[in-house]
Amino acid sequence: MPARSFRVAAPLLRAGALARAGGADAALRIALGLLLATSVVLPAGAPASPSAQEPLAATLREEVLMLPKPGPQGAEPVELETTLFRPPGDGPFPLVLINHGKATGDPHLQGRTRLLYPVRELLARGYAVATPMRQGFARSGGHYVGKGCNVERNGQLQADDVQAALQALSHRPDLDTRRVVVMGQSHGGLTTLALGARRLPNVVGLVNFAGGLKQGTCPGWETGLARAAGHYGAATQVPSLWFYGTNDSYFAPFVWHGMFDAYTAAGAQARLVDVGAFADDSHTLFGSSAGVPVWLPEMDRFFRQLGLPFDVKYRVVLADHDHPVPPPSDFAPLDDATRLPFVGAGGRRAYAQFLASAPPKAFAIGPNGAWVWSGGVPDAMAQALSRCAAASPRGACGLYAVDDQVVWTGTTDTATATATTPPTITTASTTASQTSLPSLHDHP
Repeated sequence: MPARSFRVAAPLLRAGALARAGGADAALRIALGLLLATSVVLPAGAPASPSAQEPLAATLREEVLMLPKPGPQGAEPVELETTLFRPPGDGPFPLVLINHGKATGDPHLQGRTRLLYPVRELLARGYAVATPMRQGFARSGGHYVGKGCNVERNGQLQADDVQAALQALSHRPDLDTRRVVVMGQSHGGLTTLALGARRLPNVVGLVNFAGGLKQGTCPGWETGLARAAGHYGAATQVPSLWFYGTNDSYFAPFVWHGMFDAYTAAGAQARLVDVGAFADDSHTLFGSSAGVPVWLPEMDRFFRQLGLPFDVKYRVVLADHDHPVPPPSDFAPLDDATRLPFVGAGGRRAYAQFLASAPPKAFAIGPNGAWVWSGGVPDAMAQALSRCAAASPRGACGLYAVDDQVVWTGTTDTATATATTPPTITTASTTASQTSLPSLHDHP
């Protein structure tokens, strides 16, 4: 497969809830409120218990393991805090492994990575997802390795942990680790490329989201990244898919173009997707709900090129609703925004974002043109209704759609808008900026 780069249109979107009251647009974003779960250290390979304040996502079959990484020269193994998500059923499930990024500061203070939006999409397609926290991060043992300016060696040291986690996971009877796709974001993207150079027989594809490591105190760190990518590419035999954007806060376009050019010039098979300007920062593409419709079609294509299935097999939700969902009303087809009562163009644009989001979600409307949608939380229906009522002078709103069905009956009712703690609200731009059409560049 020849290496290619191309550009896709990506609107400036923000995830969350949007509202319109009367004739004045007010864009609102409601925080999802999904908490990071944590664990305590248990014997190697055993499940770890989350703290009481931070429950695991039951609908995603989330569990936390402590996987062993063998120590050097007979030393005690280091335990790697690893999050595992599984689809419904007994398996064995094919595995996707996601490598995390690196925040500033002490890596041990970095929370356990839970990229729930990509996880949901992969679970729905039948894949289990594992995210090992590398040595020195979160509750993993040991200390962060790879300090200094040798970014190529840094990536290889991180790959040691990923290889150890893969080996440990291969012993689970509910996982099929014969054909693994490895993904990574930011520092995890660099780690993914380094792992690919090891030619592990069970790793069949790599996906790099904004991969790299910004070493601002190291002279020529941008050139160092390109040089490392070239060395990784020379040893890599499996195809890879790369995602970067023009407004990445860590890596300017010349940095990731330099990495990609060096990687492919060394003989590696790769395809680069330039998403243009995404939201406030294209570095956040992979973990954002608004990023899913940007990368998912390219991911679908990549998996199928690898000979792996990518059809949706299961209905997977981020959480269950805390109240029964109203029955479908057959008022209108779900995707027909023109049938929305009361709302104007702004509400119809927000409805399109609602449709693209993951359950649980709810879209509420009021007779004065007010609208609100909320998603990702068990009380999405109550949040949508209560916020809509607050934006409606008469305080009367009703649910138009919940999850994947229209429930509107032609009446407004705030009865199910039970008292809840108001979510955090920030203003958000609703202006969509389209990039140019895709441009293709073939590499020999």
